[in-house]
Amino acid sequence: MKRLLQWTIIIPALSWILFFSGLIEGSSIFQIAASILLILSVMSAVHHSEIIAERVGEPYGTIILAISITVIEVSIIISLMMSDGPEAVSLARDTVYAATMLILNGIIGLCLLIGGLKHYEQNFSASSVTIGLVSLISIIVFTLVFPTFTESVSGSYYSEPQLVFASIACIVIYSSFLFAQTTRYRQYFLTEGEDENDDTAKRITIDTKTFYTSLVFLIVSLGIVVLLAKTLSPTIESIIVSYRLPKSLVGVIIAIIILLPEAVAAIIAARKNRLQTSINLALGSALASIGLTIPSVAAVCIIMDMPIILGLDIKSIVLLALSVFTVMLSLSKGKSNIVYGVVLLVNLFAFIFLMIYP
Repeated sequence: MKRLLQWTIIIPALSWILFFSGLIEGSSIFQIAASILLILSVMSAVHHSEIIAERVGEPYGTIILAISITVIEVSIIISLMMSDGPEAVSLARDTVYAATMLILNGIIGLCLLIGGLKHYEQNFSASSVTIGLVSLISIIVFTLVFPTFTESVSGSYYSEPQLVFASIACIVIYSSFLFAQTTRYRQYFLTEGEDENDDTAKRITIDTKTFYTSLVFLIVSLGIVVLLAKTLSPTIESIIVSYRLPKSLVGVIIAIIILLPEAVAAIIAARKNRLQTSINLALGSALASIGLTIPSVAAVCIIMDMPIILGLDIKSIVLLALSVFTVMLSLSKGKSNIVYGVVLLVNLFAFIFLMIYP
């Protein structure tokens, strides 16, 4: 364990050194090296998040990972909006929409499929899913759907009072979800029925020094993942353009990279027959991605007097509604099925396909 911990400290440190060296831009060799270090930093973040989760217990471990990634995501979105100006008016909407589709269809779909293939059928708390989905649906409608149909401002915009109301609604709903997950209904979000003879059920003692080291290097790893993804985005964009693909795929690819730590952690949990942890992580990440990102970006836009497009077009609304409805049906009974995973992954491929061939 000590050797692995040392490895997961060295890799993020090397990544930060390469990032600040300025060698990445204009050098294909260093861009390849940066890509490798980016993937290894993702694995480092997953390892540190598992240590933290083992020490603090569920569902606090998944909350820490979800909020950490979301805070970094928010900072990147705001920095891009400040630098790109009017060209970035829809950046927050596009990022949140892509992340939500990837989480609902990609992460949950892979967890249901991989967990089902290994364990045939897995149990989880339907009550926890209901709490998460009720909160998520409300936030999605307030932030991504209503702006398309409101009449105060022409286009997919909110007026300033509407934007303030939607932001407050997001914070209130997300706060109530966290209260339910950590206090009032915490038992709904805990994994039950683990085999005592299974080595995955045995708790590992994590000392205080290891815990705080992992907490620091979780943030360090997540930070360099996002920064390297942003740095490599021009290269990714040039490759996509060379194949005559839409530039909107760049945001999806960056979202995939940012969500990799959560995705890997969720899939590992599903393979260990801890599907409840996977679902906690997925739904919690989706809620944090919207419930924290939109209010933060809205506050900056109001202060800086910047416009922000939130409303989706009809095609995107239909795809999002299909994804939410499929997840609701898939998780309504508290038992997994590989068919549910396959359907969700097909929804994800449809999202990407229709982006390429609108």
